[in-house]
Amino acid sequence: MHVNLPEKLYYGIGEVSKAFGVNASLIRFWEKEFDVLQPKKNAKGNRKFTPQDIKNLELIYHLVKERGFTLEGAKIHLKEGKKETLSNFDIIRKLEHVKAQLIELKKNL
Repeated sequence: MHVNLPEKLYYGIGEVSKAFGVNASLIRFWEKEFDVLQPKKNAKGNRKFTPQDIKNLELIYHLVKERGFTLEGAKIHLKEGKKETLSNFDIIRKLEHVKAQLIELKKNL
């Protein structure tokens, strides 16, 4: 999954959950479960997710929702091979983007 969010320094939980098509409660749950998610909180306690948090959420979503990992399996996968996993995930995202562009070009022919 590749989420479409405008480029910003911080994102609220509402726009994050909408971009991923999940409930805000799931995002909060993943925040508690995965150490890589550490959104900043303002004085009111509202979460502010950085672009890095979004990237980590995309990876968690990919592992849990698309590849069917259990939470424990995803945690282990992230800890053991985070660099390799992120690299592969970035490559997949770039290829999906190129594919979408090619499909769009084909439509316009």
